[in-house]
Amino acid sequence: MLEFLSKEVLAGLESARKTRERKQSRLRIQVGEAVYPVLRFWHDGCVLDGKLSPKLRGLVDLYDGSRHVFQCLIVATTGEGDEITCEFKRLTPVTDRAALDFWRDETGPVAYLPK
Repeated sequence: MLEFLSKEVLAGLESARKTRERKQSRLRIQVGEAVYPVLRFWHDGCVLDGKLSPKLRGLVDLYDGSRHVFQCLIVATTGEGDEITCEFKRLTPVTDRAALDFWRDETGPVAYLPK
């Protein structure tokens, strides 16, 4: 059915789809002070709006609203029309505590009593 629509109508539908995706998605990529909205996201990549963001490469931060969710290492970007597809080499979840550098026994004591 889309092949019967005029080019102007198709362009209007495409811009409405992008506007809806931009408003629905709370995800955003932050590089320094610059912030770019994420249109779609999956486990090893994401899609950005090509008109609003440059081709990115390197370590970036991914936010869901104001919550810092992931640190991503972007290794490849490809531009297709008005969308930029970014591929991640590393997607590390951000935690609120430091990683343990030792193995913690599940059945061990929680604390030791002083002498």
